[in-house]
Amino acid sequence: MITYRATLDVSRELAQYIGRLLRAERHHRGTRRHTRALTCFRQAVLALRWVRDGTALGRDHGISRATAYRYLDEAIAVLAAQAPDLHQTLEQTTADELGHLILDDKVISSDRCAEPTTSVKGEQIDLWYSGKAHEHGGNIQALFAPDGFPLWISHVSPGSVHDLTAARTHVLGALYALASWHDIPTLADSGYEGTGRGVLTPVKQPADGTTLAPGNRTYNQLLRSLRCLGERGFALLTQR
Repeated sequence: MITYRATLDVSRELAQYIGRLLRAERHHRGTRRHTRALTCFRQAVLALRWVRDGTALGRDHGISRATAYRYLDEAIAVLAAQAPDLHQTLEQTTADELGHLILDDKVISSDRCAEPTTSVKGEQIDLWYSGKAHEHGGNIQALFAPDGFPLWISHVSPGSVHDLTAARTHVLGALYALASWHDIPTLADSGYEGTGRGVLTPVKQPADGTTLAPGNRTYNQLLRSLRCLGERGFALLTQR
């Protein structure tokens, strides 16, 4: 057997911050002192290990696998509760006088979800299989600042749900209000074509092969050069 030491590449202050959140959660639940296998700090370290490299080795912390995943779920829940909701995000957007937002989506892959459903065509399909990504997963919608920094993430929709349908469910109504009241547009890709007021998408190439007018080509180039920074946001979220 080979043993070795490893260093977690996050600051101690971050682990202490998550530990304080976990302590508040335990107090809210009425958890008695010295009844948990791990302290709040060690539970925070367990969660940070999973976030950084996808490992949640209960054995390293002297707990079972089931307990490790239960502690991990608790930590994720308390962190998620700190995130601003959509309306708080848009209020901060207007306060910061941002010129625009970027709307994009991503299918987060998962091999632990399978559920049959009936499609709009009456066919039997897998609810969580994304034909766009060719894998099982969940569809999330996200808003980014003009520099690509993540501002808001939606609740997950099944992978089979179209981007436009998911956006209508989670975010479009608020974006319409943002454009109408504060004249702040949202930039999106062609998958969101037809979303409505305030959501700007590229002009598609005509089906008959006609070349786009110079003004439309310039519009598309400007839109894509600004919207592409949304990819930076997903890179940050997925730790690339």
